[in-house]
Amino acid sequence: MSEIREHYSLLPENASRTERAFERAFGDLLEAIDAPFPELLDPQRTPAAFLPYLAADRGVHEWSATAPDSEKRATIAAAWPTKRLAGTRRALQMAVRSLGLEPEVIAWHRLNPKGDPYTLHVVAVNRNPLDADTQERLQRRLEAAKAERDVLTLEIVGETRGWAYIGAVTYDGDVTYVYPYAAEDTEVTGPFFIGLGLDVVDDATVYPLPQ
Repeated sequence: MSEIREHYSLLPENASRTERAFERAFGDLLEAIDAPFPELLDPQRTPAAFLPYLAADRGVHEWSATAPDSEKRATIAAAWPTKRLAGTRRALQMAVRSLGLEPEVIAWHRLNPKGDPYTLHVVAVNRNPLDADTQERLQRRLEAAKAERDVLTLEIVGETRGWAYIGAVTYDGDVTYVYPYAAEDTEVTGPFFIGLGLDVVDDATVYPLPQ
């Protein structure tokens, strides 16, 4: 930097030695200071006190001085992308997200029943209570992000999230009974024979011939 200042000076040719000495001393002081502009121009890193000035530099029209710093930074970060994409679904989504809401943009041909051409239904899912002032600010941001021919309808949905625990217990077991040993019934099978016998005895008496 010192070599550059030797060749490039803001002073005229007829500047005095004192003026050139002041210029050199002031230049040395500037070199000792780290350039703050990369941080100052970053919405996420700039100090909170500089947020209104950065918003004015980005051309933010919808601004709330009482909004949280996180919302202010999101608004500034979305300013230029929203303007570049104005009239598109993406621009509407960024306008909703800049206020910490989750968007869903439904085109007219996806509505049931089907809506009129160039009609858009915007659903903003909110996880925290939303006051009337924030709703009006959201509508103004959507008006700035939509195309001139588009007609918007806005639906704000409250959502609550938490943990749900489901548990199940199973108890399984077997019961075994032990009995003394008992022999099974014995069965004997085989052929069956039937026999029949007859014994006949005759008595004969012989007498003498009579005289």
